[in-house]
Amino acid sequence: MCNVYEPATEQYLRSEWRDCEDALRPYKDRIGPRDDGPFITAKRIVVGQWGMIRPGSPTRIQRAKPKKEGRLGEILMTNNARTDRMTTAPTYRDAWRNGQRCLIPAISYDEPYYPDGVNNIWWRFRRADGGPWMLAGLWSEWTDHATGEVVPNFTMLTMNCDAHPLLKQFHKPERDKERNVLPADKQDKRTVVPIECADWDLWLNGNTDDALSLIQLPALAVFAHGAVDPDKQVEIPIKAA
Repeated sequence: MCNVYEPATEQYLRSEWRDCEDALRPYKDRIGPRDDGPFITAKRIVVGQWGMIRPGSPTRIQRAKPKKEGRLGEILMTNNARTDRMTTAPTYRDAWRNGQRCLIPAISYDEPYYPDGVNNIWWRFRRADGGPWMLAGLWSEWTDHATGEVVPNFTMLTMNCDAHPLLKQFHKPERDKERNVLPADKQDKRTVVPIECADWDLWLNGNTDDALSLIQLPALAVFAHGAVDPDKQVEIPIKAA
């Protein structure tokens, strides 16, 4: 999963994509959940909330059912959508069924690395070719019934990466109820879904089977990566599946 990334610049979007809106809303140079960021649909480029809003939701922020009466439920994180649940989860299934797929342009994205299983080193992933990532996503529009405002929103897809020699080493190890680290075959490490340039149009305009065929683990050679803080740089052993 991914909770922070650096979006492609407005200058890049305007120079490389024709269907850029005349006035893109400003967005930050580092984007976290529920921040505004740019995404590319089959018809246009738009800036919207990174975090899908469930159709029919009365509010922009999704919450779980509260455990105790009179309290607010936990905020649900909808900036990532699991590919194995995107067809059934109420927040994402309509967008998937309607072909509302998007590309999320990112210069880099960050993931946590736990070399000792406890302490975290933030790790940054860029493309080895120097270009931006185009990460697979879904998008929608939500209308605030109180104000009439139409809020574009999007989510970043994630897939299992237990078979990837590099990506499977990120995120905190999953543990059982007794806090013991689960064996490798019981872990469920997740990663974002990069779409290569030759497949951008197919992802945006192809049918469901076309889109599913593009959800694949990226080649190791695609990555340039390292610690966000150079003083914390360590060697990451590449482990075969």
